Amino acid sequence: MTERDIIRTSCPRDCYDGCGIAVVRRNGKITRVLGDPDHPVSRGSLCGKCAIAYNGVWLDRDSRLLHPLRRTGPKGSGLFERVSWEEALGTIASHLDTIIAENDAASILHTHYTGTCSALANAFPERFFNRIGATEAIPDSICNNAGHQALHYALGSSVTGFDPATARDSACIVVWGANPAHSAPHAHKHWLKESRAKVVVIDPVRHLTASQADMHLQVNPGSDAVLAFGLCHIARRDGLLDDTWIASHVKGYHEVEETIAAADPESTSRATGVPVSLIEEAAHLYATGPSLLWLGQGLQRQFRGGNIFRACAMLPALTGNISRPGTGIFYLNSTLDIMARKGATPPLPVARATGPSISQMDVPAALDTTDRFRAYMVWNCNPLASNPAQKVLARALTREDLFTVVVDCFQTDTTRYADIVLPAASFLEFDDVNASYFHLLLAAQVQCAEPMGESLPNQEIFRRLARAMGLEDAELHCTDRELIDEVLEGTGVSWEELKTRGWAAASDEPLVLWPGGRFATPSGKIEIASASAEADGHPRVPEAVADPPPEDGRFRLLSPAGRWLMNSSYGNDPRIGELLGSPTVTLHPDDAATCGVSTGDEVSLSNDAGSLTLIAVVSDAVPSGVLLTDKSRWPGPGGTNINSLHIPRKSDMGESTCVHGVEVTLTR
Repeated sequence: MTERDIIRTSCPRDCYDGCGIAVVRRNGKITRVLGDPDHPVSRGSLCGKCAIAYNGVWLDRDSRLLHPLRRTGPKGSGLFERVSWEEALGTIASHLDTIIAENDAASILHTHYTGTCSALANAFPERFFNRIGATEAIPDSICNNAGHQALHYALGSSVTGFDPATARDSACIVVWGANPAHSAPHAHKHWLKESRAKVVVIDPVRHLTASQADMHLQVNPGSDAVLAFGLCHIARRDGLLDDTWIASHVKGYHEVEETIAAADPESTSRATGVPVSLIEEAAHLYATGPSLLWLGQGLQRQFRGGNIFRACAMLPALTGNISRPGTGIFYLNSTLDIMARKGATPPLPVARATGPSISQMDVPAALDTTDRFRAYMVWNCNPLASNPAQKVLARALTREDLFTVVVDCFQTDTTRYADIVLPAASFLEFDDVNASYFHLLLAAQVQCAEPMGESLPNQEIFRRLARAMGLEDAELHCTDRELIDEVLEGTGVSWEELKTRGWAAASDEPLVLWPGGRFATPSGKIEIASASAEADGHPRVPEAVADPPPEDGRFRLLSPAGRWLMNSSYGNDPRIGELLGSPTVTLHPDDAATCGVSTGDEVSLSNDAGSLTLIAVVSDAVPSGVLLTDKSRWPGPGGTNINSLHIPRKSDMGESTCVHGVEVTLTR
């Protein structure tokens, strides 16, 4: 007799939505992965990419890594032999012990990011590396660290935004430098479209979110800070600043008042490319409020990304669009941190952070010499798809004296260079806790099947490695259930309750974040003028500056998230590959005419880092001087990855990427 059951679990991907999942099983075997109809975000459907991948490559035993592997051929060849867990962990332990004894643990570099965002699998391995004192590649420097640092100066936190549920009281929602249609599909489908608020999108690209908005300000890349000052100018000129709020809750307004006064609409329009009429209309709509401001992660991936964020933070500070219903500024939400203010515990702690760190922008060059690192430990990421300077990084990973270990669910471009590959269990194969970084929801990640082959969850892999190295610290050997209980302590929900319902909200009613206008800065106010920033070598206040346009013959290359990939995940799913089609680059009709290019032509993009051949698409979806292509395709075999053109220049804050500042030439 066939037995059918459904298990509620949740999606741990690096996505704003944090969807609920319903896993259908027959006789204990997964047959279908669907959206949970009772989850307030997914509402019975998954996004297109996850619906395909979770029912495709993630359930395909032939695609998964099933056993530990040891390299048998040259690095990069992908030639391995199967070994036991005891052999694999013994080999790793021996190498790490030798390196620590002969050099020190800082010559071991570990790199990770958000291949899974679940609490245990994402955070627990850091306990191991912090315990031994290894060097960490700063995780957020590959993505969003400039924005984090900038908002830390302005607000005291970058992970306390607004409760999306407060949109019911908003008259205006500004989405600046984000495309939720690709990066938060359910927020785009439900949250934005169901709000009564007018939606204003500020972005160089006329993407789906922008084309469906009430207003689109197509800003020139790198001129966002000038636009922020221009919007403040209009609000000041027309009496829309909240003087009472400023006097009580803002530090430094008078230090930027003269710059704001000079940022008239005409000069703002010349610098940004946005018509004066749209600047005027957007300023009035936002300043009148109540308004929400969503700052996208792509916005700060520019040369002056930190300055841009500090300038944007002036908008809620000066208009009072914060600390009351229907208002706020959002970058990311740390749901567990926010719940902690209601008596819950903070996220899973990481033990003894004693090791040094290095920016991801410096990793390729640092690994390409024998001076600093003797081991490279990779988990929760695929550097040979996501890191800059791909040619340099690939060359570095051929070093025979660089002991490389990769933990992954699948063979990737990075695993091909590993000495040891360890098979990770998928999110469908172990219990964990997920917390959305947009919606204030906790969700149970429930085991739906046994791990394929000999694969293990990240946390179990590093428990076993700690044991193989003779590390008996209790914090390195907590069970999954002990860790889950630690995460949920104080939330008011037990693991059993969370499993049964699937999710739990931070509050039944919309939360007002930063209540009472109390902020986590040294002054307790929003700090437009920041002594902390000044002490760190940055300007005391944000500046109304824009990047210069590329020189003649060069283009600014933007590479945001696409529809079918989740960062570098899903690049190995056959159906996703079909939907991706040939890699394209979009250019403005004026540029196409100058270059003699038509839609469908093969074109070459080049700079000092490398070159790529793509298919041209001619469209005014981008401004003149700007090229557009999606990020995250796998580079091989025979693939194209935009990071081969990513020169690892750092943004102004956080030692972070400024990938949206890359410049290239284009030839037929």
